[in-house]
Amino acid sequence: MFYRVAQLQPGAIVQVPRQDGRVATFPVYGVERYPKSEFPTDRVYADTSRPEIRLITCGGSFDPAKGSYRDNIVAYGVLTAVA
Repeated sequence: MFYRVAQLQPGAIVQVPRQDGRVATFPVYGVERYPKSEFPTDRVYADTSRPEIRLITCGGSFDPAKGSYRDNIVAYGVLTAVA
């Protein structure tokens, strides 16, 4: 499923089933691509003033010498409902 993170756009809805049977809804407000060597750890993993989600996957071109993709894609969303 994470291969589709790069296809998300602001306004897309991400729903996460919870263990209690409810579903958390996170509209995406941003999607960014970062070279792995410039990954903004502080921004991605920082505390927030509201409940948020970060979806992180690989992206960009594939580096056969390293056996991995050169970039990371990060989708940012904010919790708007739990139903």
